[in-house]
Amino acid sequence: MGKKKVFLGGTCNKSTWRDKLIPLLKVDYFNPVVEDWTPECQEEEVKQRKNCDVCLYIITPLMTGVYSIAEVVDDSNKRPEKVLFCILENDKQPASGYDIAFTVGQMKSLERVGWMIRENGGVWIEGSIEDVANYINSM
Repeated sequence: MGKKKVFLGGTCNKSTWRDKLIPLLKVDYFNPVVEDWTPECQEEEVKQRKNCDVCLYIITPLMTGVYSIAEVVDDSNKRPEKVLFCILENDKQPASGYDIAFTVGQMKSLERVGWMIRENGGVWIEGSIEDVANYINSM
């Protein structure tokens, strides 16, 4: 079998989690973050989610929309065997460089999403970027 490929879904908004993860990966990846989001980009993202061996969703406090949550839950229902979910409790604001964190209420809600992912057959990694990379690289 060829080299595995992972879809890097989750928080955008100038979060640097992808920049930290990519050098640690020993597999191919698809990064959906682009400068100019077009309908063609959206089509390619849907195709990649379907065709990649792993659909990873990392959620950080820089998340402003909820579409990534909808995507991970959708994938955990349709393709649970390839879903990985991770919550990073802290992230750096791009403009100031200051740490930002989820509120207690947000964390409780996201943890329930994690339980839902597990119940659907996906994997919830309760750890760091390094833990995510190690898990993916060992698959």
